[in-house]
Order: sequence, then C-alpha cells, then structure tokens
Amino acid sequence: MRAQPVNIVGAGLAGPLLAILLARRGFPVTVYERRSDPRASAAEAGRSINLALAARGIRALEHAGILHRVRPLTIPMRGRMVHDLGGPPALLPYGQRPEEIHYSIGRGALNRLLIEEAARHPGVTFHFGRGYAGMPGHAARAPVIAADGAGSAVRASLVERGSIAAHEDPLDHDYKELSIPPLTIPPLTIPPLTIPPAGGRHALEPEALHIWPRRGFMLIALPNTDGSFTATLFLPREGPCSFASLQTDQDIEDFFGGEFPDVVPLMPDLLPQFHAHPQGHLGTVHAAPWHAGGGVLLLGDAAHAIVPFHGQGMNAAFEDCVALDALLDRHETWESLFAAFEAERRPNAEAIAQMAIENYGEMREQVLDPKFLRQKSWALELERRFPDRFIPRYSMVMFHPEISYAEALRRGAVQQEILDLLDERAGAPEVAGATRATGATGETRTLDLQLARKLILARL
Repeated sequence: MRAQPVNIVGAGLAGPLLAILLARRGFPVTVYERRSDPRASAAEAGRSINLALAARGIRALEHAGILHRVRPLTIPMRGRMVHDLGGPPALLPYGQRPEEIHYSIGRGALNRLLIEEAARHPGVTFHFGRGYAGMPGHAARAPVIAADGAGSAVRASLVERGSIAAHEDPLDHDYKELSIPPLTIPPLTIPPLTIPPAGGRHALEPEALHIWPRRGFMLIALPNTDGSFTATLFLPREGPCSFASLQTDQDIEDFFGGEFPDVVPLMPDLLPQFHAHPQGHLGTVHAAPWHAGGGVLLLGDAAHAIVPFHGQGMNAAFEDCVALDALLDRHETWESLFAAFEAERRPNAEAIAQMAIENYGEMREQVLDPKFLRQKSWALELERRFPDRFIPRYSMVMFHPEISYAEALRRGAVQQEILDLLDERAGAPEVAGATRATGATGETRTLDLQLARKLILARL
C-alpha cells in the first residue's frame, strides 16, 4: 500500500488535511479540485456558512502538526449571546471551564492555509480546475478518496454505476448569508463578558456566537478577525413567514425591522446584500456503502453531510481523517481499510446528523424556554458534582473528543430522562441538600440532589 499513489478528490477542508496525513506516511498524493486555486482568487460572497472550530477539529489539526498555524485565524467564542425581542442580550456560556469554548474561523482563510501546508510536502501535488471527471485514466486505477463535499461528483458517479445508494433528506428551511461590517466608531460593549472587544472594531461582542431566536426561524452571527460578523438567516423556504414571502424591498425591511430591530442599524447595505447573495439549501446526505471495494472511499461531507446547527460538519470531517490515518496501521489492503473505516465512523456520522437537526430546535426556540434554561443550569450543577458520570450532551459533543458522537447521543438520552424526572420533582417541598434554579419568568424550582445522586449512580 505504501508504494501506491493515492488520489484525493476535493481540495476543500478535509482533502488537504488528509493529504498532509498521508504524505507524512510516505504516500504520493494527488489532489484534484474542480474549482480554481483559492490561493489565487477570493471566495465567492454568500456561498459558505462561517465555521466553528471545536475540540474534535482542534485535535485533528494538532495531530497534523499545524494547529499553531491555524490559531491566528481564530476568534474564541465563549457562549451564545441570545438576542430576545423582549429584553437585553444574555450570554449562555457553552461550558463551565475556561477552556470550554469554540473558535470562529473563516472558511476561505482556513482552506488556503490547509492547501499551503499540504503543498509543502514534496509528495503532494494539486490539480485545480480538474475534478473527478478531469482525472486521467491512469490516475483512476489508484485508490480514490472522495472529499468533494455534500454535492460529491464521486458519490454521484458511484450511484450512477449502481455501486452505492444515496439520497438527501432536505431541510424545509434555507439560509442566506449576510455581513455586518466593522464599526468606524467606538464599539458597543454588552455585559456580562469581561474581555473587551478585540481591536475595538466589532459592532457586537466578538467573543460570542450571536443568536436571534424567533422559534420558527433564527439569525446567527459569528465574529471575523477583520472586525466584521458573518450573519446567516435560517428561514422556512415557503409559508407566511419565509424566503418566499420576502419579495419586495418593503417586505425585507418590514421583516428585519420587526424581527431583528437591533441588527438593522448594523447592516446599512442590507437590501443590496439580501438581493445579491444566493439562497442556500440544507440537508442531510445518506449513502451506503461509503466505499466501492478498495477502489473508492467517500469521506467527510461526501459520505455524510449534515445540517450546520451543531457546528460539527468540519469537525466531523477532520475526525474522519484522523480515524482513517489511525486505521492504516492495522490494515494491509485498501478494501479492508475502507470497510473498517466505514464500520467505525458510520454510527458516529448518523449520531451527529441526528443531534445537528435537534440542535436547530434548541437554537431557534428552546433557548427561550424557561424549562430548557432551568435544566441547562441543573445539568451544569450535576456535572460539577458528578464530573466522571454526568457531562451535558452538548459538552460531550463539543469538548470531549474522547467520547464518540454515538456514545454522546446514547448517554445524552439517559441524562435527559434523569433531568425530566428531576423536573417532575422540582415543585416538591425542599429537601436537605437541594439547590434552586430561577427561570426566566422568575419561577423558582428546587432540584432534589439526593434523587439526582441516586439516578446518576444507577443509570450512568
């Protein structure tokens, strides 16, 4: 295997990272990309959702030896800054430890850096403007690893040949990307964060992911290092409050003025942006199997694209690369390697796909629910008291790469059952050792810590 060249289709994010890992093992690697070289051209506006780099992606970049090059491109995000129509913004921290944060990073900047790092290896060659269809015949005889994204041409070719089956579950919500420019006046400061805005250029608190949840839809904004924010509107495709209902300038102005009045002054060119930027579609890709013998393997979004609401698409793809690299030590043929990779990663891909859909409901709706906020505070309290047994599901996914997605889904379901049982007892008379939580409505509930201990020791 080590003497055989490897072809990678796709020079987005996973492709170059995998090229680095394979080149370090001595494989000659050729990467084919249908687009032009992103190092020589600017990214097309409105075509990508900003990225959140979390623990799984960080571990992969560290494994590849390039994390130190990536860090200057990032901005830490310590929690969700929730902008409710009924009150001031409120920060919901992601975790309870200083290191439990995510990092905002621009897709284009990260893509260019990964390609540069891969190209440093003498065994790696890039061909831009030549996708899967542009591969020469002799190249097709070497193993092909497809990292060409959700719209994978390799996956489509395998389906056409009858080698695999694949379909997409489309979400009935689309997205449109917008931009909040840097301020030219002193920045707004929004407590309770204590770290001042970086450089004094951001219009909103920079160390947070901003969410405007409106139950049936939402707007989010992630900070960029140039002082701007990448904002993304997620909205139903059809219906009375949808992209289809926003036809005229007045429709757009009325919608944003009514739902996001604090954002409108920050986007002086809202109308030109809204008309110019494309309306993107979202969905979950299912393919089976992920490989055709030892000839072709699907990896990352090409195999299991998911909706972006858990911030794990890139992180899961990077984790794929590390998993494949580790399995190389245990397999002597491409076919056994590819089969083992699918067996290991498929349950995790299915788990994060489910959790990503569920997280959309949390972001656009549940963050406004007193019960959700109460249970979130209790989950953090139980983690403090039982750190080896109770870890909130969100934390398992985002901060604990040693816990698989599948295990996070399984344990998360058990923990939710425990929280629901505790919530049923929340109105009972106070008992010794209990702790109290006050919801957004001012209602105070009592957490029965003795019952919590009993349930956690028995079930986790």
